[in-house]
Amino acid sequence: MAASDARRPMTVPTLAEAKAAGRKLTMLTAYDAGFARTLDAAGVDLLLVGDSLGMVVQGHDSTLPVLVEDIAYHTACVAKGLERALLVADLPFQADATPERALDAATELLQAGAQMVKLEGAGPHKLEAIRFLVAREIPVSAHLGLTPQSVLRLGGYKVQGREDDASRRLREDALAVAEAGASLLVLECVPSGLARAITQASPIPTIGIGAGPDCDGQVLVLHDLLGLDSGHRRPKFVKDFLAEGGSVRGAVEAFVEAVHAGRFPDGAHSYE
Repeated sequence: MAASDARRPMTVPTLAEAKAAGRKLTMLTAYDAGFARTLDAAGVDLLLVGDSLGMVVQGHDSTLPVLVEDIAYHTACVAKGLERALLVADLPFQADATPERALDAATELLQAGAQMVKLEGAGPHKLEAIRFLVAREIPVSAHLGLTPQSVLRLGGYKVQGREDDASRRLREDALAVAEAGASLLVLECVPSGLARAITQASPIPTIGIGAGPDCDGQVLVLHDLLGLDSGHRRPKFVKDFLAEGGSVRGAVEAFVEAVHAGRFPDGAHSYE
């Protein structure tokens, strides 16, 4: 990336430009202005106000108790710390149960400062919600693979897409969310080979978390990157960058550099 582009604000079109140019995207969660300012200055491309806040901030056992108001509050905080990064906000559990509910929630989040909303899954009503939002000028990120809001149905936090039928469905779903109008796709806990195939076929950028090195970008939960104890089992894909970075800023810069160089994730932080 040219030095003149280093502080160029990230937008929805620049995400597509990065995929076309083969430039890896970096994404981290953030929940307040102070950390947002540090992550932004360290060169992170996208910040996600994730419903992960339910587990790492609020102390719940899942993301299910998180409310739209919670996401909106933290989105407003994070937005105050940004100059360059694109801000994505999660639609929490059942906020996208109908297109109308999704529109109400997404409107609140964009008015709080988000530039894109993220929703999980690719069932018929999810695709309808994506189309409904995009038709109303709201950028959408999809999220496939392990979808934490489905933890009760899935029976836990498990790698998705290992069986032939599940792999085929994930490929089909990835194309379906792009066709519905999503501008970005998060792939969570997906075997590396499947994530590679989806990324190659996808017309929109993919962001991996536990999905191998070949996605168009990588995301981690900030608390995991800093080696903080969230009270939950640490997944295989988590790496403590603070141990090598020496400071919060150093840890974030180490993550950004490792993703750009293709060193993270490696085989020890991926699923086959």
